[in-house]
Amino acid sequence: MTDVRIQESRGVAQLTEAIAEAERIVRSAPHVDDERDLAEGLDYLAGLVKVALGSAWAGDPEDPYFARPSTPWTKMGLDNPDTLYFAAQITGDAEYVVTGTRGTCADLVFQVLGGSHAGSTAPASHLAFDDRDFPVSPDGGFELRFGPPRDDAGPGYFTLAPDSSRLLVRQTFSDWAGEQAGTLRVQRADRIGAPARPLTLETVESRYARAGRTLVGYARTFLEFVELFYLDQPVNTMYAPKSTPGGLTSQFSSAGHYDLRADEALVVTVPASGMPYQGMQLGSRWYVSLDYANHQTSLTTAQAHVDPDGKIRFVISHRDPGLANWLETTGHERGYLQIRWQRVDRPLTEADGPATEVVPFASLPERLPFHDGQRVTPQQWSRRIADRQAAVADRMLS
Repeated sequence: MTDVRIQESRGVAQLTEAIAEAERIVRSAPHVDDERDLAEGLDYLAGLVKVALGSAWAGDPEDPYFARPSTPWTKMGLDNPDTLYFAAQITGDAEYVVTGTRGTCADLVFQVLGGSHAGSTAPASHLAFDDRDFPVSPDGGFELRFGPPRDDAGPGYFTLAPDSSRLLVRQTFSDWAGEQAGTLRVQRADRIGAPARPLTLETVESRYARAGRTLVGYARTFLEFVELFYLDQPVNTMYAPKSTPGGLTSQFSSAGHYDLRADEALVVTVPASGMPYQGMQLGSRWYVSLDYANHQTSLTTAQAHVDPDGKIRFVISHRDPGLANWLETTGHERGYLQIRWQRVDRPLTEADGPATEVVPFASLPERLPFHDGQRVTPQQWSRRIADRQAAVADRMLS
């Protein structure tokens, strides 16, 4: 009989090789110029490793549950600071029951993906809808079913494509302190009440191997994504609103990248749309959000100061201008810009989008038409950061 204690684990070896390959990808990224860039890259890599392992261990489509792929400690894909992300592994040939409560978040979106980041392309989006497309009871409860085609399918049943592999849910908040998260549970319909299958060595080996493939896929895909959708835009500009890549039909976005000197500020002016959710954020060149708990690196319409003419004027700069809509670069001379509109009820046009202007930092009082109305004291700024810290901590317990 073979002594399993001395057998080499091929799955563990594959994950180890994948981590080394992902590290090479990070170290060779074109934007790595100094030690801080590399330190942030290796921190980013640690998050990807955790996400890949978590996905592999939460990835049994027979006994699924929702895992949290993006958190303040596991960032990827320019994660939205205003969103709680939940993901479960599924298959297209089984039926799944999702029950929950709506909560009071600004937007609740379900998406079904096919394929994975382990391949050469990003997953395909097969379904994307929000809670306007299914029944919600007066107390906020709902039940959805996802599965193969059915002749008797009614409201709340959504047909899966044969290669469906992932169910992704987003709860997005405009008012961090005032809006409350809902609840979510996913179960395979024919496994409700059944015991879990015994763990086998083969299962664990396959999980390690899958984590390795997913890790390398993440490391490659997201760096390639920014080349296609961000860096092709002239620096310090943002494109007009368009449907967000990835199949989210009720979401529009505008994006770009910035490059600012210490004596410059980028003013981004955009109408307050009146949509349930509109938010602006900055991202690092690793295509992840900047620290949004301890710094003001993002703002929703509910958090931002809206000028009397109905427009929001964000000020992006390295130095503190003493303004409510200052977005901190946290020392990043270059980075990414993104505005999202969610739960839209009409196509957005260029008139709904942002205008950008680079101005001398010292000229902000003259260049901003409602400058004095935006002014905040150091004490007020400290209160804003304390409120962000508390809201993020409370939300991450959800």
